[in-house]
Amino acid sequence: MRRRSSGSAARRRTESSGFDEFGFALRGEQRLQGRCHQYSYPQPNSAEAKELRGLISCWDGSSVTCRNQIEHFMKMGIPPVLRGRVWRCLLDIDTLRATSKFCYQKCLREVREPLVDLGFNEYSVLSAIAMLNDAHDQNPFWLLQACSVSTDDLVILHQIALDLRRSFPTHRSLMGDTPEAIEGQAKLFRVLVAYARYNPKIGYSQGMSHIGAVLLMNLPEEEAFWALVALLESPKYLSGLFDHSLDKIQHQVGVFHQLLKHRSPRLFQHIEDVGVSSLHYAMPWFLSVFTSLPCWDSVMAIWDLVMLHGMLALFRVGLTIIHLLEPQLLRMKDEALVLPLLLHVPVDVAQHCILIPALWNTEVQEWEVICMNSLILEEAGDGSCHLGQVAESPSAIKTRSRKKLDLEEGLKEAAAGRAKSAKTARWTVKTSILRILKNARRYLGNSVHGQGEDSQTRLTSHANPSLSDSCKTRPASLLTRAQGADSSATPKE
Repeated sequence: MRRRSSGSAARRRTESSGFDEFGFALRGEQRLQGRCHQYSYPQPNSAEAKELRGLISCWDGSSVTCRNQIEHFMKMGIPPVLRGRVWRCLLDIDTLRATSKFCYQKCLREVREPLVDLGFNEYSVLSAIAMLNDAHDQNPFWLLQACSVSTDDLVILHQIALDLRRSFPTHRSLMGDTPEAIEGQAKLFRVLVAYARYNPKIGYSQGMSHIGAVLLMNLPEEEAFWALVALLESPKYLSGLFDHSLDKIQHQVGVFHQLLKHRSPRLFQHIEDVGVSSLHYAMPWFLSVFTSLPCWDSVMAIWDLVMLHGMLALFRVGLTIIHLLEPQLLRMKDEALVLPLLLHVPVDVAQHCILIPALWNTEVQEWEVICMNSLILEEAGDGSCHLGQVAESPSAIKTRSRKKLDLEEGLKEAAAGRAKSAKTARWTVKTSILRILKNARRYLGNSVHGQGEDSQTRLTSHANPSLSDSCKTRPASLLTRAQGADSSATPKE
């Protein structure tokens, strides 16, 4: 495993163009964004990259071996040129697209046709909608009437257009008015509008633009859309986190809250004492999938792990960052110092060579999350709030009660299955003993009464008649007891 050399030809080319190897600007506005361009991610050699390509080409998502192998490559470092292909395999984009009735291209045609008929395209619509935010005295209904767009759709289009300017404004695909940036913004606009139509119940929520932008940095447009669907719809990943009720995100922050409380009680109590709630920093972490970290190579390594393990990876990253910041946090006695440190993780902690090895050493098991869920449900049942001053809505409590019942039913079924397996195992053992005893009785009976007794056996029987009697009577008594036990232990269907 070799680290990428800072003097490589690829890096020199990006520096001469004013952007780093991940596409972020090296000068100007990036200072406000706190981006670090000194990357320390490992670069696999050509043999390892070839082996990874072979694994991708014969990928089987249901195979435990494939997933273990991809995790091995993640520890070594996924080459940026192969990252999109790895994500595509882990999210099973092809299957999702093939089994869905939703057609991305048809959706785009439905959005474009009324605009084209009126001489608009998505670029001019982007500019027109964005202008509404700068000119409050203008009436937005001219656009509504011109494009025959409903009021609800206009609100979504307006919010998406505004968020495009806030999503990674220093990345070359979204920065400024260059042809590449205009096309990048249009792609992101189309992906987000398509998802709003795919799931009208949620539509669009602030923060989705950051996730869509990261996907477009690594995947073609239509694949980025289906990757967004997989992330936002699958319970393994971010399903429900962007629901406008905020029930799911509060619940997941509650799980993290309990994990931190039980793993680092001293640090947890210190953060609580200074007045910082888990919601204040964990919610932005989860909703942005840690894209606010200053080192983009670390962000990409985190996303690799999220694609593999889902929400468990987010818990692991949060606990790792808290652990690395613990010495600094314990020295701080003021909320005004603690919260900014958690929201803006410093480079010396976020750099790949520090954060990612510590992340791989941090484990969060599914059974731990189940236990934390149970604690949250118990606190909700007692009427107490698991996040300090944040109250639970009735719908959240009802949902968690249903989850608690499901969990109890699952535990009962598992216990019944284990009891049945144990009973079957006892019956199998006793059946085997019965078979052995039958064979022993037959053999001993033949040895005593048969014509083929050897002289040594006859001598032993003559010298010790009690031994011969026991050989005749003991197997019969054992057989009788075994048969009685067998009749009582045979499992009933």
